[in-house]
Amino acid sequence: MATHGLAKDLMHPSPSEERRRHKKKRLVQSPNSYFMDVKCIGCYRITTIFSHAHTVVACPGCTTILCTPGGGKCKLTARHEQKP
Repeated sequence: MATHGLAKDLMHPSPSEERRRHKKKRLVQSPNSYFMDVKCIGCYRITTIFSHAHTVVACPGCTTILCTPGGGKCKLTARHEQKP
């Protein structure tokens, strides 16, 4: 059996190729959204924010805006620190 240059391993795709696929067409379905902990630089309070938030999220301690909606993923402002 001759292998051609067009042969592709469908059972073991590369991680970068798997990330580009639609969330329902991956080998293991997983969402594109996530929750992240953001620390306000002003009052050092940690707030959990959804990655695709549709509203402006303000710090509950000092009312500084932490993120704004961006038509998909929210845009984080400059006065924050993201925790992994």
